[in-house]
Amino acid sequence: MTDQSSNDQFHASSFMQGHNAEYLEQLYARYASDPNAVDEAWKTFFDQLGDGEDDVRAEAAGPSWARADWPPVPNDDLTAALTGEWPAEPELKDAGKKIAAKAGEKGIKLSDEDVKRAVLDSVRALMLIRAYRIRGHLAADLDPLGLREQAIRPELDPKSYGFTETDMDRPIFIDNVLGLQIASMREILAIVRRTYCGTFALQYMHISDPEQAAWLKERIEGYDKEIRFTREGRKAILNKLVEAEGFEKYLHVKYMGTKRFGLDGGESLIPAMEQIIKRGGQLGVRDIVIGMPHRGRLSVLANVMSKPYRAIFNEFQGGSFKPEEVDGSGDVKYHLGASSDREFDGNKVHLSLTANPSHLEAVNPVVLGKVRAKQDQLGDTDRTAVLPILLHGDAAFAGQGVIAEGFGLSGLKGHKTGGTMHVVVNNQIGFTTAPHFSRSSPYPTDIALMVEAPIFHVNGDDPEACVHAARVATEFRQKFHKDVVIDLICYRRFGHNEGDEPMFTNPVMYKKIKKQKTTLSLYTERLVKDGLIPEGEIEDMKTAFQSHLADEFEAGKDYRPNKADWLDGKWSDLAAHRGKYERGETSISPETMAEVGRALSTAPKDFPLHKTVERLLDAKAKMFETGTGFDWATAEALAFGSLMTEGYPVRLSGQDCTRGTFSQRHSGLINQDNEERYYPLNNIREGQAQYEVIDSMLSEYAVLGFEYGYSLAEPNALTLWEAQFGDFANGAQIMFDQFISSGESKWLRMSGLVCLLPHGYEGQGPEHSSARLERFLTMCGGDNWIVANCTTPANYFHILRRQMHRTFRKPLIMMTPKSLLRHKMAVSKAEEFTTGSSFHRVLWDDAQYGNSETNLAADKKIKRVVMCSGKVYYDLLEERDARGIDDIYLMRIEQFYPFPAMSLVKELERFKGAEMVWCQEEPKNQGAWSFIEPNIEWVLTRIKAKHSRPVYAGRPAAASPATGLAKMHKEQQEALVDAALTIEGK
Repeated sequence: MTDQSSNDQFHASSFMQGHNAEYLEQLYARYASDPNAVDEAWKTFFDQLGDGEDDVRAEAAGPSWARADWPPVPNDDLTAALTGEWPAEPELKDAGKKIAAKAGEKGIKLSDEDVKRAVLDSVRALMLIRAYRIRGHLAADLDPLGLREQAIRPELDPKSYGFTETDMDRPIFIDNVLGLQIASMREILAIVRRTYCGTFALQYMHISDPEQAAWLKERIEGYDKEIRFTREGRKAILNKLVEAEGFEKYLHVKYMGTKRFGLDGGESLIPAMEQIIKRGGQLGVRDIVIGMPHRGRLSVLANVMSKPYRAIFNEFQGGSFKPEEVDGSGDVKYHLGASSDREFDGNKVHLSLTANPSHLEAVNPVVLGKVRAKQDQLGDTDRTAVLPILLHGDAAFAGQGVIAEGFGLSGLKGHKTGGTMHVVVNNQIGFTTAPHFSRSSPYPTDIALMVEAPIFHVNGDDPEACVHAARVATEFRQKFHKDVVIDLICYRRFGHNEGDEPMFTNPVMYKKIKKQKTTLSLYTERLVKDGLIPEGEIEDMKTAFQSHLADEFEAGKDYRPNKADWLDGKWSDLAAHRGKYERGETSISPETMAEVGRALSTAPKDFPLHKTVERLLDAKAKMFETGTGFDWATAEALAFGSLMTEGYPVRLSGQDCTRGTFSQRHSGLINQDNEERYYPLNNIREGQAQYEVIDSMLSEYAVLGFEYGYSLAEPNALTLWEAQFGDFANGAQIMFDQFISSGESKWLRMSGLVCLLPHGYEGQGPEHSSARLERFLTMCGGDNWIVANCTTPANYFHILRRQMHRTFRKPLIMMTPKSLLRHKMAVSKAEEFTTGSSFHRVLWDDAQYGNSETNLAADKKIKRVVMCSGKVYYDLLEERDARGIDDIYLMRIEQFYPFPAMSLVKELERFKGAEMVWCQEEPKNQGAWSFIEPNIEWVLTRIKAKHSRPVYAGRPAAASPATGLAKMHKEQQEALVDAALTIEGK
């Protein structure tokens, strides 16, 4: 007979198969906590496992690294969605007792069976109500065109819960849910369908904060919570629709085929924006910063920002938005910004619309940065006085990654603004692309679920629903300081621009649109039906407005802008730069130097530091005691600290910038016991300005945009963004190309932003060597920014301070070092920071200072001048000294742009007969060569030099910035240094 022992064993242990694992774990956890808490059979089984008492207790306690809050207890809809375990409705608590008590009040005695049946009715009714809260928006009447297919939603059908037509009028106890103690199913359906399935639909059950969800529920849900407006309120909405539609139609007639990116089909945006401003003003908002794309921008400028119609008409006629005497390249009219003051109910609100490029959503982080700066200026710590409003298109909101980056910033200490009002003008198309081709989610707004923002879906042809959503959304933002989204579902009456033919690609939609009455027409019919206005009154309103536009059109022919608002307010002490070089007073007194030095080298008592940081503080103390050996990080901190003693705040943001990518900065000291942070720079003296250093999220695009925006609103703070490596800065290329390099020229908006970009060839490969200096130099023109690559800590100190000590502001693109942070020769002396010192755009050879082992020959005997910048200078210096060469002069160009032509003329006149060489680490098609060659050639021609063109010494042209092979890197570096220092025939 065959041995069956293995089969018997398998059968006996079959309950231990994988699909039972979770159940077994739960049983064992109960056993581990208390052996008597499980059935005797299971106790016997677990006893037989032979686990020691210590092991059992350890199992009960769980691993040391386990999170106390995981797995989640399903006490809300978010965790329920994660686990699939739905909690009991809070309204069901003690339902049976409450039902019996209510019946008793009326003298009715219920049997247990009656109570059970009534409780079941309550349970099912509340399940249905819950389903509408979660899914009702999917069945709402949101599409003005009626093109959206409505799927059957069985979870919203009372039949799914056992209710038939005969049950519709039976009273059901719902314990004050929907504001009713008792309601029939018919009444319940009327309320939830009106609340969640009409032209207004709120999506909020993903919010895990019970207070926020309850507030929203209470605000919109109930038998008496219909959308209501006063007679005056409805007329105000009508007036804004007359203006919105009338303005677009007038432009369409007067400038047929001209691009204006009209709001036709989405006119409800205008009264909705008015409501945000009005309700916001009532709730403490004093300043609103708006960012938006081109769609509807002219209408917002005119009908929300109160930009004169005549000014807009003048721009259509070829006029400029700026006075003729103000320099600048300008921009198209639907990119321009504006500012104004509006007043509602005695509350004055300042509005500013931020200028932006055609790159969709790129302006968003810029707006957020401006808002944060304004909040900081006001001391608005609860962030309710300044409100950001961002308008979006549906395709861009779903498609552009900067949307997710912006949401990622919304809750971070260094970047939060107390919540953004997002309004998606959802015209259900992106240029020619339908939604089912352009996104994978049901709604374009689904990205907002990541921050649990409430989402208000509204039908754009119901302006009252749109205005109501704006009102509730504003109240939510002001109360909870959190992002909120309005999804205004509308349509685009014409093509992407007014010269475009949409029937090529979207014939079904546009056949429907051609037959669609305008929002104004539909609302007028509604008001006439309600008896609010007589039938003919609307035509009188339209005629009066068209007459006003005609007058403005005539005035526009002679309109001349007489004021540029770019140097108002905080900027009033500054002036336009006229091209003359300003060195700026950047040195500090020895007393200030010593004061900052004490702060930088002192930690609080009983504040345990890392041993390496202790040595760092000791080294800093020695620098200030001896006046020598100042390294890069100390010079930077000295620049920051001295500016703060003068009243200039400093804001530094970037990935890991508190410590510094290369562990050089340590501007926040970390307590090794509890991770408390101490910032020496905030402890220099009483009354100083503050230092804010922010370890940013892992983003370049949005974070750089935010800091640029901050610098636009705050000229009197040194605002810096640091890339982890300069190579990663191109993740924010749009910000450099569209905003930082050209914002002043296009939009008359100055910025003093400093971008710190670690750059230098250390053999770390193609992604950790180059900040792509060539790209920044390519964008130089019109005195638009400063590009520099300093070689000494003192020069870095001065260029940072120069940002605040000039009468104008320019962005600074700063190549910063890596190996030079600790290079023995890259140090400065105290006198290079104090009285009489300043920034040098061109620096002499160290041998000229006596800081080299080489004794240089007389100027006339110098055979070659090697010009360079950055780290390669020290490679050249060390090799020249090692070879004992005395007839090669090393000259450093510290600032590339604006190019220091006359300084070079002065210096190179000393060496007219010498050969001129440009040496760089980067490949020939990269780095500074293409920029520097014609500029040096101009200088050499000017001084009538023997050699009128510079010679190149550097890596050959390459596709990749650097090799990833250490041996090859070393060979290339030695070759370029040798080429720079080897004179043929010598």
